[in-house]
Amino acid sequence: MTTVGILTGGGDCPGLNAVIRAVVRTGAKHGFDAIGIRDGWLGLVAGNVEPLTDYSVTGILPKGGTILGTSRTNPFKNEADLQRLRDNIRKFGLDAIVAIGGEDTLGVANKLSKMGIPVVGVPKTIDNDVGGTDYTFGFDTAVSIVTEAIDRLHTTAESHHRIMVVEVMGRHAGWIATVAGIAGGADEILIPEIPFDLDEVTHHLRVRYERGKKFSIVVVAEGAQPKGMAEAIAQSARKDEFGHVTLGGVGNYLRDELEKRLDMEVRVTVLGHIQRGGSPTAHDRVLATRFGVAAADLIRDQDFGKMVALRGNDIVAVPLEEAVANLKTVDMDLYKIASIFYGG
Repeated sequence: MTTVGILTGGGDCPGLNAVIRAVVRTGAKHGFDAIGIRDGWLGLVAGNVEPLTDYSVTGILPKGGTILGTSRTNPFKNEADLQRLRDNIRKFGLDAIVAIGGEDTLGVANKLSKMGIPVVGVPKTIDNDVGGTDYTFGFDTAVSIVTEAIDRLHTTAESHHRIMVVEVMGRHAGWIATVAGIAGGADEILIPEIPFDLDEVTHHLRVRYERGKKFSIVVVAEGAQPKGMAEAIAQSARKDEFGHVTLGGVGNYLRDELEKRLDMEVRVTVLGHIQRGGSPTAHDRVLATRFGVAAADLIRDQDFGKMVALRGNDIVAVPLEEAVANLKTVDMDLYKIASIFYGG
């Protein structure tokens, strides 16, 4: 009997439970036993696991978050932790591990794979920045939430003749800002891929005002930064185990600068973790389910060291090494579509 461990790492994301459900149920058809690993890689270090059965995953498809819990633990930060992880793989008789996560979680999976541990990856991030796949589940849900927020902010911005700055997630890639900004009719979209020029942003908004449009919507990714600034704006200098600081504050920075330059009232809405929460969209439920089924099939075929991915409309397997080699940043052709409407 093959025993498969399943874990979710990094930030929570709508659709994680759909993957877990699909791996457990498809695995059962392949004759696998499933073990849930609590709180990402931390659970494998601490030996915190539980059996996963058909009953365990009943009713979890529409539920946000992850029933297994998550963390940003990096077992490679400590040799003792890495040894405990390897000992627990043997202790619990794990023949394979399904690691569901983004760049950091899959980076650990890739290193473990190179050490000979049978691992299959499933890409997860609302930021849509994992390489090797066209889309990650969770992204569509986040975009839908942000788009609805922009729609709601439009009415109050227009009523009060305000500039509304909407700060959204996106550390290194501005996919959410770009796609939701286009869908919501934003008047300026600022992303990490392109340092923004405050003079240029101000000019666009002033032109719009002079044309009789007394309000504007500015969407900014948390990792966006003005030209000349060395690093993105952070809430603190404290870093997690993967070296990331907690971003946030670029929206307030923009408010202060735009009020000085335009003599207009500017309000900020930071959507934060609202983007991660709640029930996944139909698109994300289906994509996550397809990923989970494909991951179980890879284990059946003993095709390890791979990540399932969406290419066009097909689910394929790509090497984990390829998936974590580079972040997938915003398609500049898509971003240029947004810029057509600046100053309009």
